[in-house]
Amino acid sequence: MSSIPFFQVDAFAERPLTGNPAAVMPLDRWLDDELMQAIAAENNLSETAFTVPSERDDADFDLRWFTPTTEVEMCGHATLASGHVLLTGQPVRFSTCSGILTVSRKDDLLELDLPAHQVDTGIEPGLVEALGVKGESFLGRSGNGSAIVVLPDEAAVRAVTPDFARLRTINRLVIVTAPGDREDIASRVFAAYHGIDEDPVTGSAHAALVPFWADRLGRDAFTALQASRRTGLLHCRLEGDRVVLGGPCRTVIVGNFQL
Repeated sequence: MSSIPFFQVDAFAERPLTGNPAAVMPLDRWLDDELMQAIAAENNLSETAFTVPSERDDADFDLRWFTPTTEVEMCGHATLASGHVLLTGQPVRFSTCSGILTVSRKDDLLELDLPAHQVDTGIEPGLVEALGVKGESFLGRSGNGSAIVVLPDEAAVRAVTPDFARLRTINRLVIVTAPGDREDIASRVFAAYHGIDEDPVTGSAHAALVPFWADRLGRDAFTALQASRRTGLLHCRLEGDRVVLGGPCRTVIVGNFQL
């Protein structure tokens, strides 16, 4: 029997049991893909992050992310959680299939640096019908293939009741968003195609939301509420072609996974 360190971390969480939980499992070497997928299914969290020490000069660790059903190309909250576990003072650099992602500490927050994802006006067939809303829609050029639907206000965002069976047929990271009440913007995120009906707090979604709203707000720094049941607050900055997302993390479980 082998034993793997296991950390469950609430990311973008001002207190435990809020934000978005992720499993972080530091490895000495990669396990078989099927085994990592089975572990992620066993964990049954929106993401399980696996890391191994990197052999690259520009990275400290290699990082991969798995939902309970599939490996994904980008996950922000599990990257922030991995930085929370592995950060020892200096920024920690992760080599991923989405490039180098960096987590650093700034005052009481952790900050995640990731590539900005641009969106263009576009319509995904069946999307607004699956969401049960009317709004202008935009489609991402890169990343997890974000689809953004703009609603009039935060109350409309909170009121969305999707048809998840229909959303499971749409290969998009689906975002509904609007100007916020207390925060600058509000959103909810649905990843039903990837096995997660509603994601509590989604860093990869904000890789698209930050440049989208920076243009509309006329400024590059603002706060964002992800209005899921658990809720999460993100401190957002656009820096050229990069997005910086700040938030606290809380470790809620430490143990060992037995195989």
